[in-house]
Amino acid sequence: MDLGLSGRHALITGGSKGIGRAIAAALLAEGARVTLVARDAERLAEAQAALAPEDPARVAVLPADLGSDAGRAALLEAVDLPDILINNAGAIRAGRLGDLSIEDWRQDWELKVFGYIHLCQQLLPQMAARGSGAMLNIIGMAGRANRPAYISGSAANAALIAFTQALGAEAQGAGLRVFGINPSPTLTDRMTDFMKRKAQAELGDAARWREMVDPDRFPYGRPADPEEVAALAVMLLSPRAGYLNGTVVDIDGGGQWTGT
Repeated sequence: MDLGLSGRHALITGGSKGIGRAIAAALLAEGARVTLVARDAERLAEAQAALAPEDPARVAVLPADLGSDAGRAALLEAVDLPDILINNAGAIRAGRLGDLSIEDWRQDWELKVFGYIHLCQQLLPQMAARGSGAMLNIIGMAGRANRPAYISGSAANAALIAFTQALGAEAQGAGLRVFGINPSPTLTDRMTDFMKRKAQAELGDAARWREMVDPDRFPYGRPADPEEVAALAVMLLSPRAGYLNGTVVDIDGGGQWTGT
């Protein structure tokens, strides 16, 4: 099925690895071109080389720190107006209320919460003037299934869910679409690295990291794959799903209802 994304330009934050990189690969397979943004220039270069070795011009990379107003402004000055914005950068530390300083909250929210909001705020008027565009926020299931041990992430994600829904209500008047995806724990580099450290500490062998993935903790006995999140993202970004707007889709295997 032709998803109608050929030639579209997608700006993907946090695009050098994990879900962002998987979405980039899926968009490239549909004929789109992408600009990947992340802090680590070396990782970006590796992603660029791996994603489109036969046509590197379809993958642009831009090292940037999106945890500040100045960093986000510099990004937007350096790129052409995209057809698609995918907000994906940001990781919020775990901990209960008493475990986190207020500075921890500010630092984490500056990248993920205010980073998402600021890029949408800057790009929405330009997309509206052009009369087309889509914005996808990769948020997270903690915004639905709130946990005291991840209180900052739960609050941040809940705020972004509300923001995405409210902005979608405004954006449709200009012919734009804004929506989100809530992935549950996904087998990204971050999770894999954590499991490797745990396997090294408990088993003395990092290569046995898969033994650290408790199947009882996940629907279907496993975490989600980045490629599954990416496939959903590309389908929703397609003009074929053009009536989808102002909503956030959960991809958690039904775990919010089973407690896994």
